[in-house]
Amino acid sequence: MTKVTFHEYAKLSKDEKNALLRRSETDISGFIEKVTPILEAVRTEGDRAIARFGRELDKADITEATIKVTEAEFDEAFKLVSEDVIEAITFGIQNIRHFHEEQKPEAMWLKEIKPGAYAGDRFTPIKSVALYVPRGKGSFPSVTMMTSVPAVVAGVPDLAIVTPPAPDGRVDAATLVAARLAGVETVYKVGGAQAVAAVAYGTETIKPALKIVGPGSPWVVAAKRSLAGIIDTGLPAGPSEAVIFADDTVHGGLAALDLLIEAEHGPDSSAYLVTHSRRVAEEALAALPEHWARMTEQRVEFSSKVLSGTCGGIILTSSIEESYEFVNAYAPEHLEILSQDAFAHLGHITEAAEILMGPYTPVSIGNFCLGPNAVLPTSRWARTFGPLSVTDFVKRSSIGYVTAPAYPEFAKRAHKLAEYEGFSSHAHAVSAVRDAYLPKRG
Repeated sequence: MTKVTFHEYAKLSKDEKNALLRRSETDISGFIEKVTPILEAVRTEGDRAIARFGRELDKADITEATIKVTEAEFDEAFKLVSEDVIEAITFGIQNIRHFHEEQKPEAMWLKEIKPGAYAGDRFTPIKSVALYVPRGKGSFPSVTMMTSVPAVVAGVPDLAIVTPPAPDGRVDAATLVAARLAGVETVYKVGGAQAVAAVAYGTETIKPALKIVGPGSPWVVAAKRSLAGIIDTGLPAGPSEAVIFADDTVHGGLAALDLLIEAEHGPDSSAYLVTHSRRVAEEALAALPEHWARMTEQRVEFSSKVLSGTCGGIILTSSIEESYEFVNAYAPEHLEILSQDAFAHLGHITEAAEILMGPYTPVSIGNFCLGPNAVLPTSRWARTFGPLSVTDFVKRSSIGYVTAPAYPEFAKRAHKLAEYEGFSSHAHAVSAVRDAYLPKRG
């Protein structure tokens, strides 16, 4: 019988409260050392290293000639995946596309700041982006959907998916279905640290990219940190994490059901139920064995390890305010607000990447088909990062345009500030020196 970790928050010391905020990937210094030779091998050996690591690390039947997914493999994937799964993927992609089309910024805007002087922004797609889709603890066509759709909506011209191969050397069939339906036809059979290195440096087969996005293991996180000077590594998305916030208007069994959603991803996940209701906490504890009895053995193993360890369990607070305090300190990747009046709590929560409201919006729906992006910042990065979005696939350029009538007013102020800061060329560029080159106004 799994002994679920149980904390009474008010009785914890400051250090014990801080310990609850740690994730499994908080200290990845050991992984940094381990990925270094992998990154160097890919840089110097290219495809040869990719194929070798595929065989050694992924135990996959892979060669230099089979790194890239063929059109025939895409076509076969549609025969291998059942119609109902294809329909579910299609449904999800439609909603995700609709959401991100609404989110897309206008190509350019200009506003008149002062009479005759205009300023604004222009958005253009990033030229090349790699989309990382994990595989190790499951298959994730949903991640393919969440990374591919906003990239396609943004108009990125050069998109490629990198994902670990299975032992038979194939890519998960549903992942290929999702990729094609989303609009991405380039997929490489490479995962882990070697995938990050491949798209950072490029190989004979894999084109280098300017950016990589998508969640991954500590190996992937370590590789991204190591190569951050070579490739834009996007928002920090590591192992899954969730907080289920429950007030006293719901049954604890429901909270327990949703607590297991992210906990089943893997033993490196983090998952807490936070409630000020002892009844809810006790009902959740009582319901967990019943829920585990319906799950597969592997997912029971993963989730029970999380909920009995140092990165998961049940936290009983002394008040609703204390529950808010913990949620905001934790800054979770996924937050569910389980309440019959979820919006009453929303104003008290400021630090969460995704907030799912009420008993009919479990993380499952958010992960697969609601529309908002489920690639989210982890490890408290929700305090400064938001979910993956269309804006992650575009770059912003500022636009400025000053007309001749407006110029003197701006030049006068710029000249004054340039002199104060001691920049003579700045000052000369808005002085009588410039006036001599400008057209004479008649």
